[in-house]
Amino acid sequence: MAATSGRSHLYPNVLNRENGTKTINGENDNEARMDLLSAADQQLAQDVSSTAVLTSRVGEEIEDLEITEIDRGNWSGRFDFLMSLLGYSVGLGNVWRFPYLAYSNGGGAFLFPFIIMFILLGFPLMFLELSFGQFAALGPAAIFDRICPLLNGIGHAMVCVSCMVAFYYTVIIGWAFLYMFKSFASELPWERCHKDWASERCYSHKDAADCTATNGSVYYLQNCFNKTEVERLNISSLAHNKSDRAPPAQDYFERDILGVTESIEDIGGLQWQIVLCLLLTWTLTFLSLSKGVKSVGKVVYFTALFPYVVLTILFFRGVTLDGAKDGIIYYLTPKFDKLIVAETWVKAAVQIFFALSPAWGGLITLSSYNKFHNNCFKDSLIVGVGNVCTSIYAGFVIFSIVGYLAKELETPIDTVVDEGPGLAFIVFPDVVTRLPIPPLWSFLFFFMLITLGMGSEFALLETVMTAVQDTYPPLRQKKVFVVLGVCVFGFLGGLVVCTEGGMYVLQLMDTYSASFAVFIMAILECLIIGWIYGADRFLRDIETMIGQRSKFWHYFFIFFWKFLTPATLIFLLLFNLVDYKRMSYKKKPYPVWAELLGWFMTFIPVLVIICMGIWRFYRSPKEKTFVMKLKKMLHDTPKWGPASKIPRSDSSLDIEGGKSRIVTNPGFTTTGNETRI
Repeated sequence: MAATSGRSHLYPNVLNRENGTKTINGENDNEARMDLLSAADQQLAQDVSSTAVLTSRVGEEIEDLEITEIDRGNWSGRFDFLMSLLGYSVGLGNVWRFPYLAYSNGGGAFLFPFIIMFILLGFPLMFLELSFGQFAALGPAAIFDRICPLLNGIGHAMVCVSCMVAFYYTVIIGWAFLYMFKSFASELPWERCHKDWASERCYSHKDAADCTATNGSVYYLQNCFNKTEVERLNISSLAHNKSDRAPPAQDYFERDILGVTESIEDIGGLQWQIVLCLLLTWTLTFLSLSKGVKSVGKVVYFTALFPYVVLTILFFRGVTLDGAKDGIIYYLTPKFDKLIVAETWVKAAVQIFFALSPAWGGLITLSSYNKFHNNCFKDSLIVGVGNVCTSIYAGFVIFSIVGYLAKELETPIDTVVDEGPGLAFIVFPDVVTRLPIPPLWSFLFFFMLITLGMGSEFALLETVMTAVQDTYPPLRQKKVFVVLGVCVFGFLGGLVVCTEGGMYVLQLMDTYSASFAVFIMAILECLIIGWIYGADRFLRDIETMIGQRSKFWHYFFIFFWKFLTPATLIFLLLFNLVDYKRMSYKKKPYPVWAELLGWFMTFIPVLVIICMGIWRFYRSPKEKTFVMKLKKMLHDTPKWGPASKIPRSDSSLDIEGGKSRIVTNPGFTTTGNETRI
């Protein structure tokens, strides 16, 4: 009976049957026992068979998941990912925005709040998103639905932001293409004032030099006047008035390339040169993205590294120019009184926030193609510090050139320096006309802008395409058509920025599409990871990927994700709302309807979060009470878990009571027929 008792202990139904058996006589006792043994063996075989089927089913599910992961694609190597991440985070803003912010907010003193905000804001958010995407191997559109179903709209809102930015970002790249093509000439078209596009204020230093060489004539209103005419017309003082001059590069950009209208209400017609360059930009984007992240990983080797080559060439050329020293001193001279002004700290925080681009979806998307055990902590440090150093380095390049231009024009540096498109398409083109071999320097500069822009554009578009494919997995087999559809849609959406009033549209989109909404999404991210899911729990998930960090980093991220980073984001959001100023271009305010349109763009991502949350709540299974349903919708689903099915080699298979459970890290379990992925 020992064997029978053992089986009965394992299988209660056999025990019940044994206890219920009556022995008729001694002769039947052995027969009864044999019947019991036979029944026990049959039950054991049946249960083992069920367990085997269940184990097989779990294995099949894991195999299916592994196939899905393979189909989704991975980076060929870690360096591919690093280059893509560097190309995404180091963009046009590092070259045309940071130097101006540094100069206007304390010079060298601005570096202190800039670095502090990187520690408080940039690095914690960057590491959060990189580890988040890598752990689940999902893009933003799918990942939030698994970790917090009620707020699953955050991922879709991120995709909306990336999509809107991509619409106008490609147009800026198109401008750079157009200028690069115009550089293939013996003389740059903006070296002199041409009557086709020049205004009365246009002043060409080359035309002026030609006039002076001709019998000492004076250059005024694009004409040469000899001394007799100057005295008769009494224009001597007017001819030497430098405050009312505009460089040819300014008129060329605004009046010829863009054909800017009087206001956004006069949108004008299409500028076909820009349209063709926009088409070229989207075509190159399609060719680069159509083969997936492996092809992008090779392209970004060039787009991420080439800008540093050009910056270095421009740096060594710039520091040799007359007046470069004055520009660099102006850039670095600290104005410590600016450090007690709240606006300085706010601008430093906003710059580091938008330089690293958290809450846009790009960081989550790029890291989702990593190998599970990739060291995303080290990647965050490398790219984050690299971004800060690139911004500072670009400042040296720009201000060495600006210092030279100020000395050439005999004007203060603060009247020469500019930010944004004004720096890239007016100030620098004017500078190259004063250098030896202007077409060469023009080509190098605009080619650098193209590579900077394309690196960021790839990540923006990959975010959109990953969202589409994660939402509809069968489309992964038709990636070329997905890329084609996104590129065609992006090209059509960008046409409005190619009109004569396109500059007004671009400024509107740049101001509103990725501003307040991005802060809100970053705050909600911190809320989910820090409080709802749990910062400590998330750090344990990270440890399954990269191993344990020191206790310092453990408590550092808990404190920042739960308290300091969201508090900083809330302060920035409120400060920007209170400090809001009406939009204007060339000191002309935008009409009310245009600003309302801008605010609508701002609230599109917010509305996506709200509407998708309501829809998800409505569609979820019923619970006993509203509070119970709300709690369930705020917590991670059974599908949440790591991309790697068995992250550590010490995982084991435990069979309990007819159910199988894969014992591994806390983020991945399978119980019965329910697999957490």
